[in-house]
Amino acid sequence: MKPVLLIGSQGQVGTELKNILSSTYQLTSISRQEIDLKQPEKLRTIIRDIEPEIIINAAAYTAVDKAESEAEIAHTINAITPQIIAEETEKIGSFLIHISTDYVFNGQSNYPYQESDITNPLNIYGKTKLEGEKAIEQTCKNHIILRTAWVYGTYGKSNFVKTMLRIGKERSEIRVVADQIGTPTWSKDIATTISQIIPQLTSEIAGIYHYTNSGVASWYDFAINIFQEAKKLGFPLRIDKIIPITTPEYPTPAKRPAYSVLCCDKISKLLGTYPPHWQQRLQLMLTELHNN
Repeated sequence: MKPVLLIGSQGQVGTELKNILSSTYQLTSISRQEIDLKQPEKLRTIIRDIEPEIIINAAAYTAVDKAESEAEIAHTINAITPQIIAEETEKIGSFLIHISTDYVFNGQSNYPYQESDITNPLNIYGKTKLEGEKAIEQTCKNHIILRTAWVYGTYGKSNFVKTMLRIGKERSEIRVVADQIGTPTWSKDIATTISQIIPQLTSEIAGIYHYTNSGVASWYDFAINIFQEAKKLGFPLRIDKIIPITTPEYPTPAKRPAYSVLCCDKISKLLGTYPPHWQQRLQLMLTELHNN
């Protein structure tokens, strides 16, 4: 069994990866409880001791708005940590799989972003994630950077779906931004995709890939679907009115791209299959959440 090191094993994607990979690989998992990523130098010793063939970095500072006031912490976790992991990966001749974000783009495109498109992040979170990408590209020859978007899942502390369910239980009315467009993506599908990439890892396929579920939505569309499906499943909800609003009507510390749909043709060609539609996957996730 190949030794695999998973960093960030208790997050949305990390938990799914742990569940999927633990039976197939000699998996060592590290969570935030076990290592403080604000002090990432400690990762060097861990990587050297384990000498994994594959390292998966599913850890990140993802609090987009909070990052505006915690830029140094976001930089350490999203930029310095990947650089350290990449340096050690290169030293031991391993392969690094790193998860990044649609927020490396400024959202001014009218078509789905390809991997080669110019990056220009609008916020601290996006800027630090891009710094992490560049550090990996400059440091580690054998790497996959997997950009994804609008991630939600059964696990992890919070995400848009869980927030909507909580608010929908408490209130009868909610206002949701309708002019930011992207693709909701189930964390289980990201983890499954990574598990499908691993057997194909060679230096020939190294580089950046985009992966999201298929289809597009605004946050408003996403919320409408969440409540429709949740009501069918019997979640306790008071909500009966969802009001679409514009971005200026809901000011946040961090600017967000108006359009951040990612083109998934490259990853689809590699895996021989196109990502499933987000609405279908939302149904499955909510069913899973309801049954847990």
